[in-house]
Amino acid sequence: MEITDNNFLRQFETKINGGLAIIEYSVQERKIFLTKILVPEMKNRDAFCENFMSEVLEIIRDRNISVVPTAAIITKFIRKNRKYKSLLPVGIRI
Repeated sequence: MEITDNNFLRQFETKINGGLAIIEYSVQERKIFLTKILVPEMKNRDAFCENFMSEVLEIIRDRNISVVPTAAIITKFIRKNRKYKSLLPVGIRI
């Protein structure tokens, strides 16, 4: 999966089935707030969303910044996948 960080629109993007899947974000003080995920309707949408979120979180891990998930689906994903809890800033529990 090829993911692009569109700094101008503040979103991670990837093309899928002729559409565009995005995760919107906001950056403040070495924290990235993941605010929304939009994925076109498709078969295996849930599996794609999990893979997409995982790839984006790995990009964020490589940048060595903290993640604050504000979208419910992203919060649920991090809660389910404990390896990403280390990305949360001190004092944030989900």
